[in-house]
Amino acid sequence: MTTETLSENKAFGGTQGVYRHASRATGTDMTFSVFVPPQAEHGPCPVLWYLSGLTCTHANVTEKGEYRAACAQHGIIFVAPDTSPRGDGVADDDSYDMGQGAGFYVDATQEPWTPHFMMRSYIEEELPALIAGQFPVDMARQGITGHSMGGHGALTIGLRNSGTYRSISAFAPIASPLNCPWGEKALSGYLGDDRAAWRDYDACALIEDGARAPALLVDQGTADQFLEEQLKPELLEAACSKADIPLTLNLRAGYDHSYYFISSFMADHVAWHAERLKA
Repeated sequence: MTTETLSENKAFGGTQGVYRHASRATGTDMTFSVFVPPQAEHGPCPVLWYLSGLTCTHANVTEKGEYRAACAQHGIIFVAPDTSPRGDGVADDDSYDMGQGAGFYVDATQEPWTPHFMMRSYIEEELPALIAGQFPVDMARQGITGHSMGGHGALTIGLRNSGTYRSISAFAPIASPLNCPWGEKALSGYLGDDRAAWRDYDACALIEDGARAPALLVDQGTADQFLEEQLKPELLEAACSKADIPLTLNLRAGYDHSYYFISSFMADHVAWHAERLKA
């Protein structure tokens, strides 16, 4: 796969790059960012995937996430893809929580979304193959994290692929899309009305259906404006308790849903992943 370099900058002894390629999964050009720490000069490094939330691109975390110092300290490659396909001819919606910028990390089965909205395949298959072929990554040591819609993506992709990801965390994730307005709108639109088909995209349902992880880390701000109606971490807490999955749920007093919150605890998450991604 041919990759176009959009920018590369020296940072914390490593390189922060932004790249673009033609995706087979989405049928569009896709942009992603990669931070390669200085340790990569001496051999492959573990990789931490970061999935962004509604309305975001790769740029939000790249510019505001404050992960580079921690990744340079621990020798971790940080990959941040876009949240959906984009461009002329790609289906969209007038609302912010559907369409471009709101892919929900699903493979759509309903029109008009099916031609391009194949973010599950893109994140689980195509992009990892590209990263493995073009960057000095140790694919035996992968972790995944994300924020909000991306937290939902990190939890569900991690739980569905427990043999791939050694570590799974999230910031303010949509814990159960089957039980919140964002999820019901997106999953019905992309997948149709059969709620059984939605269970692959709900962390709590996946755990109820037998998915397991060695441990989960979630940070949630108590002043988050979406906490009660959309995020519902108590449902994830209950599912993990019933399944004996160790869950560290940090309720951060006074923090909201923004990157001020994420950047405050990003280094903690990187360190948590680093401990689990040791050779």
